[in-house]
Amino acid sequence: MMATTHALWGMMLALPVLAVAPEFAPIAFVAGLVGGATPDLDLYTGHRKTLHFPVYATVATIPALAAALVEPSPVTVALAVGLAGAALHAVADVFGGGLELRPWEGRSDRAVYSHYHGRWIRPRRLVRYDGAPEDLLLAVSAGIPVIVIADGFVGAVALSLVVVSGGYAVVRKPLAGVAERLVRLLPTALLPYVPTRYRGT
Repeated sequence: MMATTHALWGMMLALPVLAVAPEFAPIAFVAGLVGGATPDLDLYTGHRKTLHFPVYATVATIPALAAALVEPSPVTVALAVGLAGAALHAVADVFGGGLELRPWEGRSDRAVYSHYHGRWIRPRRLVRYDGAPEDLLLAVSAGIPVIVIADGFVGAVALSLVVVSGGYAVVRKPLAGVAERLVRLLPTALLPYVPTRYRGT
């Protein structure tokens, strides 16, 4: 799924905070966005393995949520929403396409690495690839409630993410070929630092 989809769903997790403890809503929205997007920082270093923790992040979210409910504070609320966003990201990627440049071809059997199980979880492909129409639908479905309910700045951020999502969805498939062509222009010395999927292998 798109990083923007994950960020928007992370932000949507902050909506209950806005409803019950609005004083913590700003930090909750930031934490949701950051938590939802952060796992994809491993894009060039073991993507969907280095920072994706479908089991551990989910388990860690439970005591974090409990702490936020028992002793709400900016720190506990941010930790709970941020971890929930990161966990949702890792689990949601299981339902996407495989770890390949063209996931719509369905050749990869790797969706997300489970450190708990010590193996890759296979892709379920309910969302066929990042930027697919169904991925865009998920981004919009998370973005609309945030845009409508949250205040001006948070709503504007969510709207920006939805717009970026739409643009990416339009160009996603052609980008695969562009990436391969750009990689072929790189000096040979840099190729070991480029993920295999971008090298067309």
